[in-house]
Amino acid sequence: MKTPAAIMYNLLGEDEGEPGFKVAHQLIARALEIPGATAHWYDKPEMRRQRKMGHITLVGPSVGVLEARRKSMLREEGYENRNEVAPRVGIVMGSDSDLPVMKDAARILNMFGVSTEVRIVSAHRTPELMYSYASSARERGIQVIIAGAGGAAHLPGMVASLTPLPVIGVPVRASTLDGIDSLLSIVQMPRGVPVATVAVNNATNAGLLAVRMLGVGDADLLARMNQYQEDTRDYVLTKAEKLRKDGWEAYLNQ
Repeated sequence: MKTPAAIMYNLLGEDEGEPGFKVAHQLIARALEIPGATAHWYDKPEMRRQRKMGHITLVGPSVGVLEARRKSMLREEGYENRNEVAPRVGIVMGSDSDLPVMKDAARILNMFGVSTEVRIVSAHRTPELMYSYASSARERGIQVIIAGAGGAAHLPGMVASLTPLPVIGVPVRASTLDGIDSLLSIVQMPRGVPVATVAVNNATNAGLLAVRMLGVGDADLLARMNQYQEDTRDYVLTKAEKLRKDGWEAYLNQ
């Protein structure tokens, strides 16, 4: 495999003669509006029902993303929202009060060019919505879920129990217990339902971990992560050299 995922769709005759050619050409036109799609037309002179006239290949980051694109291609109105990119990472939280923390994950993913969606999905107040979101995530093309929660912090674990996708839990500091309750709730998952966990309020690391997970099957993203690490190292070395050269007093007074 030269790409993380691929789908082939056969172009079969939908009608006899010219009407069949028209339908096939309309489908090809819609396909060519989709990222990662290539049309292969066999140039057969005669169109018949169910005769294979060509095929369309779709390549992309995951089968889920490609299935969503294939369904869009087959709709008569064409590829909807073709300027939008299907999200690869879902960021969910139980309340908008978690957003000041969870926004850091979204900023990291945006910096790396990873498409995201941000949603409020409460495990306690909207359990049906949580079930629907988690169980449909893979089909919609999501590859990693970042779930932030405070207090009882059931959201990451409940989401992980409903999807085969990797889930990263972010313990959010609440008004009591300083977020330790959230951290312990997330890490104490039963065997068979794993949830990756970061430090309290550290949604930045959750975003970086999601990028690394995606980078396993995305060479471009992996190269960006390598560059990020090099930039971080250079930044620290620059500060270290400045401290050595100027001395600690002058360094602190700048």
